[in-house]
Amino acid sequence: MAGVHRLGSFAAVLIATLVWAAPSLSAELIMLEQPGCVWCKRWNEEIGVVYPKTAEGRIAPLRRIDISGPWPDDLSDVARERLTPTFVLVEDGVEVGRLRGYPGEHFFWPLLSDMLEKLPGKGS
Repeated sequence: MAGVHRLGSFAAVLIATLVWAAPSLSAELIMLEQPGCVWCKRWNEEIGVVYPKTAEGRIAPLRRIDISGPWPDDLSDVARERLTPTFVLVEDGVEVGRLRGYPGEHFFWPLLSDMLEKLPGKGS
């Protein structure tokens, strides 16, 4: 089932709680990409089409950065990366977690969930 993920009931409740409890959360999921990246293309096809509609996408909206272009000033404290795709979870410009590469949709969602649990004030 491309683009669809299944979370355990605990994880689903946790994500729903994060969305409800933190509507003003200023987290972003930064996707570092570059032209011609086949794994970026695969992520776009499997995850990118549904990501904005998910609880995770509401907690940490996606922001794309082309690493072949200039580095954004507001991410000066976030280390640059050469491997794409790389996903960097940031809150208020501070890196919270990083996932290098795309491990496939069945591994991406749990790894992202682990990163989201590290948001300040949201972890267990």
